[in-house]
Amino acid sequence: MSKQTLRVLSKTFAIHSLDENSNIPSSVFKCDIYFIGKTEDELSLVVPQSLSIPAIETDFDWRVLEVLGPLNLSLVGIMSDISGVLAAAKVSVFIVSTFETDFVLVKQEQLTNAINALKKARYTIIED
Repeated sequence: MSKQTLRVLSKTFAIHSLDENSNIPSSVFKCDIYFIGKTEDELSLVVPQSLSIPAIETDFDWRVLEVLGPLNLSLVGIMSDISGVLAAAKVSVFIVSTFETDFVLVKQEQLTNAINALKKARYTIIED
């Protein structure tokens, strides 16, 4: 029996680190998909790589695997299992979650390894 289905998004993303007091550029809110994380010490943005953001630091060439949901918030171990499979395959991840699902970001050069490892672990992968 297969596990969750993950969809590989076609866009490439960048992860930006900004000063915690920075304003979020209005262009971010026009993107189809974006993620914003804010703490006392930093502001992080995950946006399509085609969008230029003035940042302290930027890491480019991330691909997104969306765990197709909706996933109930009471479900346990989904990201633990996925990240464990990818860790065993030596694939680094950046995880972002929403109310209904999770997104696993992997570097472009590790995408094939990630897909192969997940398929071997009985995940279904859909590529856009």
